[in-house]
Amino acid sequence: MRDVLPELMAWWRAGERVAMGTVVGTWRSAPRPPGTAMLVGPDRTAVGSISAGCVESDVYALAEQVLADRRPLLRRYGVDETEAGAVALTCGGALDVFVEDVSPDTFPELGRLYDDVTQGRPVAVATVVEHLDPEWVGRHLVVRPGDDSPVDGTLGSERADAAVADDVRGLLAVGASDQLPYGPDGERRGVGMRVFAASFASPPRLIVFGASDFAVAVARQGGLLGYAVTVCDARAVFATPARFPSADEVVVDWPHRYLATEARAGRIDARTAICVLTHDPKFDLPLLELALRLPAVGYVGAMGSRTAADRRRDQLVAAGITEEELARLSSPIGLDLGARTPEETAVSVAAEIISLRWGGRGRRLVNLDGRIHH
Repeated sequence: MRDVLPELMAWWRAGERVAMGTVVGTWRSAPRPPGTAMLVGPDRTAVGSISAGCVESDVYALAEQVLADRRPLLRRYGVDETEAGAVALTCGGALDVFVEDVSPDTFPELGRLYDDVTQGRPVAVATVVEHLDPEWVGRHLVVRPGDDSPVDGTLGSERADAAVADDVRGLLAVGASDQLPYGPDGERRGVGMRVFAASFASPPRLIVFGASDFAVAVARQGGLLGYAVTVCDARAVFATPARFPSADEVVVDWPHRYLATEARAGRIDARTAICVLTHDPKFDLPLLELALRLPAVGYVGAMGSRTAADRRRDQLVAAGITEEELARLSSPIGLDLGARTPEETAVSVAAEIISLRWGGRGRRLVNLDGRIHH
């Protein structure tokens, strides 16, 4: 949707009606990711693309139908290529496309959503794409970070709005777009309503320093959690894309120098997690001195035994790091899961990042009372 927003807003501000087809679900090797959109304007101009050309003609026809009868439609492509009249995807994948009528009447919240997107503020829009009651289909809820932040619009009830807003904020935190199932009134265990959440936010960053076997596992785990993963090590023989196929970026540089460059460029924020796995003082100490003094960073963890962690803390204090700054350091890194292998350790590290991010306690849920989602 981001790619077609300028054209969509131009028509919206002119009070025109536009048909928008959005990819709201994908399976296997679908050509475009969820959130990709195509417009059919009031003059029947087509803007954008939702596949490699396989389904655009059919979506265009659906858009004309939606503009004519003002009722949204959900269509699945590529599931059964043998069905008469079916539109197949040549890539062998499958996708769901939701086509809706967009105007100031049907989507009054679009103006503020557009302002947030263009000014770089994280925001998401949840759209009902399927419901037992057709009157709910096509309703929107604009969600912003923070449990206390207000929402724009409604899906149909306070219960549904609260449940969906809570879940969408989780997606927004990692910059993910996804389809969410609910019961008809927002029940999390139930069927009857499907909502597509489109996030307008870059994914959070995980920067892994040190190209060890543990770093390979942590980088892979970070990717599973939706982080944009960077691996940095000064040793070119170890820091290679072949060794870290799951990383988005592999950098050969001295760790503290790379972090300083990223901080000056404004690419380190409160959602950034830093994992120091080099286990070598000549790398660790200057890197941690810098990381702990950064005003905005979400997580700083360093690997090592308790003896190594105590020695490192003494060295950091001698270098001028304050007790308040030291309190931000997770070392030894991770939660107490009894982990032994690199893969188990990566789960322990990921669990600590999640726990600190959302206020979890790292204990078994069966032994606790109260809400599950923080």
